[in-house]
Amino acid sequence: MPQSFLNKRLLYALATAGLLSRVAQIQMFSQNKFPITPEQYIILSMLVENGELYQRQICEITRKDRPNITRLINILEKEEYVKRISDVNKRKIYKIRLTEKGKNIFTEIRPYLVNLRDEAVRGIKKEDLEKCNEILGKMIDNLETKVKIQM
Repeated sequence: MPQSFLNKRLLYALATAGLLSRVAQIQMFSQNKFPITPEQYIILSMLVENGELYQRQICEITRKDRPNITRLINILEKEEYVKRISDVNKRKIYKIRLTEKGKNIFTEIRPYLVNLRDEAVRGIKKEDLEKCNEILGKMIDNLETKVKIQM
């Protein structure tokens, strides 16, 4: 099998897996009537893992552009899931902090996402998942040099 054909099949499989994962998450959020979207949940997740973050850091971690992250943060702040905290050194720069309400909705949704992720990898050996993660990490490293996202 030629390398280019294998690359094409692999990239198609990755794109399909990503799309199905996203659709499954959207459907799960909708079915359970969660008040936030999967994209908003990702921001809450980043704040749970990292504490307060600058918007630019959220852009870098999620690999989303600044206008998209601004929109998501504005919605989360309006609903009181996050709060903007003025940076002590610069008036126009804010850190984003998770509120108690944000922690609560994160905690409520998390088991559903863990279950969905467990379903996605059902029947796959741990060693295979580790190897897949290693390979995907290398692919990400290779592609990061080609992609410019304005943060």
